Amino acid sequence: MNGVFDPNVYIKTVTIVGVGGTGASTARIVARIIYDMQRSRRHTPQIVLIDPDRVEEKNIGRQALFAPSDISKFKAECVAKRLNFALGLDIAWIPEPVDARRHFDRYGGNLVISCVDNHEARQEIHKVSGCGIYAGNETHSGQVCIGNADDLDLVKRFIDGRDGKYPYLPKEGLLFPALLEPEPPCLSPPASCGERIETGEQSLLVNDWMSTVIGSYVYKLLHRLPIHAFLSFINSDDFVVGHKPICRSELEVYL
Repeated sequence: MNGVFDPNVYIKTVTIVGVGGTGASTARIVARIIYDMQRSRRHTPQIVLIDPDRVEEKNIGRQALFAPSDISKFKAECVAKRLNFALGLDIAWIPEPVDARRHFDRYGGNLVISCVDNHEARQEIHKVSGCGIYAGNETHSGQVCIGNADDLDLVKRFIDGRDGKYPYLPKEGLLFPALLEPEPPCLSPPASCGERIETGEQSLLVNDWMSTVIGSYVYKLLHRLPIHAFLSFINSDDFVVGHKPICRSELEVYL
């Protein structure tokens, strides 16, 4: 029998780490969700954007919300200010590499959205106390997962849920531990998303697919709607989005 994710958490802050291809599109969706919640007079958490990178010419038109006048400015600041101006929000930004100890409440209340592409940032995000939504993509495909536990024994203890509810789901680092490990050394640095799009190695729209799935998880979590999947796969080439339901048989495959 499939279950429902029930983390029983009061979310005070939604932090998006990485404001590039996927992250900038995700920030736009999350800002719309928060704006809509404010209009409905619901509790709305603070939005924070974290990214040390600056806007480059190759980002224009390939990553959402950046304009030519933004070149050389911090990505996090540009996206935050643009959304604040458009929607009257109070999005904060941190133009630094993510740090689990300095940038997050150690006692919880965090929803962290990972839109990064390197193991150092993923290692820091894995340490954050609270719930996480984690994204990673390739040329035309990617995956999005949701979880709040980095303790494998804890996840296994609740692998059958309680009355159909699952208080703990594995974080990205438990599902895909290789993502926390350094990549094999290579002679040249890995290409950025913008460079891969320019050379045709990455679809122009795959990040939009990813951010839509992320936004759906965020919407359900903030509105306390049932979340029946712990992992989603997208393929923009075949117009497919698939999900892994929350249940023992599916979780055991990854654990």
